[in-house]
Amino acid sequence: MIRVFLVDDQTLVLAGFRMLIDAQPDMRVVGDAADGQQALDTLAGTAADVVLMDVRMPRLDGVEATKRLVSRGSEPRVIVLTTFDLDEYVFAAIRAGASGFLLKDARPEELLAAIRAVASGDAVVAPSATRRLLATVAAGLAVPRAEDARLSVVTDREREVLLQVAQGRSNAEIAAALYMAEATVKTHVGRLLAKLELRDRVQLVVFAYENGLVMPGSDTMEA
Repeated sequence: MIRVFLVDDQTLVLAGFRMLIDAQPDMRVVGDAADGQQALDTLAGTAADVVLMDVRMPRLDGVEATKRLVSRGSEPRVIVLTTFDLDEYVFAAIRAGASGFLLKDARPEELLAAIRAVASGDAVVAPSATRRLLATVAAGLAVPRAEDARLSVVTDREREVLLQVAQGRSNAEIAAALYMAEATVKTHVGRLLAKLELRDRVQLVVFAYENGLVMPGSDTMEA
């Protein structure tokens, strides 16, 4: 059973999420909060696997709440929910340690799939809308061009996979683009996470943008 905690300052949004999630046989809502501070206080005594975190809220916003929650060093994992015009907040939340983000107009099945993916240890970066959002966010950042020293231990093939991941492509899409088995892609991703000392695919994307491996605002990849 996946335990989900909801954080949003809109009562109707909370009610809608609760109805959707509680209707699933493998999920249940274990609590909710109207702002980031209330979420932190409640989660200190409430076991949860996944937190659906709004960005703009009173008292403590979702970015800072995510940072503090992740700094505790344990579950739960965070999915940030936002609208397209909150670019800078979304990227900040991902850097703070969120395991993914979705637009609030995502279809119910997309939200449920994201919860299951994050609960299993994966991250949510793949949809094309997410790629566009991430590119828009990154375009507003001062991205350093110097490469991280950890890249020196990455093989050429692993680097190719990293660039594909950075564009938000799924394992299946990467396998097709690079003419390799999907299981091989998964192995390369695992090795990248270990070599670069990163937690999940979201952090791989952030790493690539911060090191200038992907050109913000387009699908152009640096060699």
